[in-house]
Amino acid sequence: MGFDDEFFEQNYDRVKFDVCTELPPRVNSENNVWSKSKVPHDKVIMTNSMAEVEIVMALMFFASKAVHIVLKHFGLPKIASQIISGIILGLALVDSDGQPRIHTLFTRTGQEIMGTLSLFGFQLFLFLTAVKMDLGTILRTRKEAAIIGITAPLIPFFFGMGIKPGLQSHLLVSDKKKLTNLVLGLAITSFPVIYAVIIELNILNTEFGRLALSASMVSELVSFCLANCVNLGETYNEEGLNKALTKFSIIIGAIIVVKLVIRPLLFWIIKRTPEGRPVKNVYVYTLVVLSLTSGLAPNPLGEYVYLGPIILGLAIPDGPPLGSAVIDKLESFVSGVFLPLLITSTGMRVDFHEMKFDKMISSSIIITILTYLVKLVTCLLPCIYYQIPMLDSLALSLIMASQGIVELNFYSILRDNNRLDDGTYGVAVLVILAIVIVGPTSVKFLYDPSRKYAGYQKRNIMHLKPNAELRIVSCIYRPDDILAMINLLENSCPTKENSITVYVLHLIELVGRASPIFISHQMQQKSLSNTSYSENVVLSFGRFERDNWDAVTVNAFTAVSPPNLMHDDICTMALDKFISLIILPFHRKWSVDGTVESDDTMVRTLNLSVLERAPCSVGILVNRGQPRRRPANPNASSGHAHVYSVCMIFLGGKDDREALIYAKRMAKDHSINVTVLHITAPKDLPEDPSMKWENMLDSEVLKDVRYSNPSAPQGFMGYIEEVVNDGAEMALIVKSLVDDYDLIITGRRYGVECTQTSGLTEWSEFPELGVVGDLLASTDIYGKASVLVVQQQVTD
Repeated sequence: MGFDDEFFEQNYDRVKFDVCTELPPRVNSENNVWSKSKVPHDKVIMTNSMAEVEIVMALMFFASKAVHIVLKHFGLPKIASQIISGIILGLALVDSDGQPRIHTLFTRTGQEIMGTLSLFGFQLFLFLTAVKMDLGTILRTRKEAAIIGITAPLIPFFFGMGIKPGLQSHLLVSDKKKLTNLVLGLAITSFPVIYAVIIELNILNTEFGRLALSASMVSELVSFCLANCVNLGETYNEEGLNKALTKFSIIIGAIIVVKLVIRPLLFWIIKRTPEGRPVKNVYVYTLVVLSLTSGLAPNPLGEYVYLGPIILGLAIPDGPPLGSAVIDKLESFVSGVFLPLLITSTGMRVDFHEMKFDKMISSSIIITILTYLVKLVTCLLPCIYYQIPMLDSLALSLIMASQGIVELNFYSILRDNNRLDDGTYGVAVLVILAIVIVGPTSVKFLYDPSRKYAGYQKRNIMHLKPNAELRIVSCIYRPDDILAMINLLENSCPTKENSITVYVLHLIELVGRASPIFISHQMQQKSLSNTSYSENVVLSFGRFERDNWDAVTVNAFTAVSPPNLMHDDICTMALDKFISLIILPFHRKWSVDGTVESDDTMVRTLNLSVLERAPCSVGILVNRGQPRRRPANPNASSGHAHVYSVCMIFLGGKDDREALIYAKRMAKDHSINVTVLHITAPKDLPEDPSMKWENMLDSEVLKDVRYSNPSAPQGFMGYIEEVVNDGAEMALIVKSLVDDYDLIITGRRYGVECTQTSGLTEWSEFPELGVVGDLLASTDIYGKASVLVVQQQVTD
């Protein structure tokens, strides 16, 4: 098909990307100008247009990346860099007289293609965001989140509409309608924007982040209804009751069809998918096509094309197997290609020559500032009423007042449909730019999620009272971790006098949904949850509890969250449950022949985050093979043949003292042979004065070990003392232990230098294990001894 000037002039107001304002000449290879009466070569036009789009896309991506490389050092989010890069490109393509230079680069056909791409990408973005939402979360929302979510869009909207008559007395009728649309854009609170801010700040798993996420889901629903009510009201005023009722019927009809037809089909697809297997690609691609065609139904009636994708996305069950499959197929391309293109193009549309300080601009600025302040206060007052700390209340208000890509596209649509002038559009974009810069930066200053983990109380094994209950958080990442973790707990001497309470936390990566899940499994219930999360974990630890019913209490939990935020689930549970020890599986897995089978960097990063923030002591369990299981009911006696042997390597320091206390607890079980290997420096070396107090504490904790005897009630522990001159001698001793013991316990001693480990630090591969633990986890060692590396609670 061909395009002529009459077509462009008739459809100019529908162009979604219109930087230039006049029709440029079409270049011909023969006479340099296309004939205005007809276009002889359609393919040439489309080829030229695609070349234009590719050039402008390359400019956008290059500019946004270059700007972000600079601005990220100042803590600015990526969306701010993309808006600024768009503004820079827009200014660079306009000369000093305000005339566009871009007309020689970007024709009307290219503009339409770019506008279609932006519309296409934003439609998919809203669809994916709706897939991630869980409407059931709204029904379980806390009272304070519900109140904040309802009032956040409503009160600012009615306030803005209330002050609008005093600002529009000297404005045209069309400008009065534009102020109404501006107030609506300022009032709405969109879930995608709030979710992006929460992810940017890494607070999704905190109680604060969950509150903001729940409130944003309620606000999204209220804003959706509010925007449609305003749209229907404008339709009634301009086109009559019949047109408004027709639009309303389409909205209700779409919801009914999705609820009664499409959603049952989606559950049928999930039911036909075998557990643990991915959904067939044909179903995923069908949903993608439906998401694109779902905008066609309301479009002939003038309704926005975004209604259908949102409703369809909400109907798809979030999470695996269906929701996560859709997210995996689309998200990286949408977020990496379409969204930067859309955001940068909105910045390019800002025309500073149209931003003249007239009555419309001044009214827009006043109503924008006042409405934004009212929104902040509206979100702040419920927080104060529910006694949320003031700094956290301010931070939550700033998050709920955030604006971003949804509002940018909203204003862009209004501008394309002549419901917002260029000057007001520029003000709105600059306001959003200020909000995305100031808001997250202020929240970082006001809210520190690690504050609550500060160690003001002694939560470790060393400071437990005699025969006190030991509370442990046992983390499970992979199915292989279950047996190794249960074996360690079984050998931790759970008795009626020395009971153990285990909080099992199964950590699963969040895929295909926005809100994290935290499930508490009731061990006494026969039926599990409808969702088959952690079934093997619950059953295995349930059997462990039954085998030790008088000494062990097990509470199983499942946390589904992003990998970079899993540490918050672990540390929060440790804080809330008064835990003394967190046990983490090591990230490396060995095969039967001693070679490395897998190396999970995500798990390693998680372990490092827990070590840094944990409010109690932490142990990392390195499982080097199948653990040796003891008889279920051994007849303990001093002469009984030991079936499980443990070696505790002691060099000194608080971490080693914590590890030794744990080894002493294991020694109370007389069927376990515990040996303490005390590695010391030569006696002729001068004593470091700064270590005098530490050496005294070491001597005190070793006192009962040196003089232990088989008849002692606290158990018998063998004691061996070795003198080494340097790290090389120590490495030989440590490596000789791996074939003689089932478990080796040591302290982490991170950053502690001594004669015994001299020369080994620079060769350390895993700092989270310390020098000794790193030696034992080396690929050069092929022994079957598992390793437990202990770090005492960090209190400073």
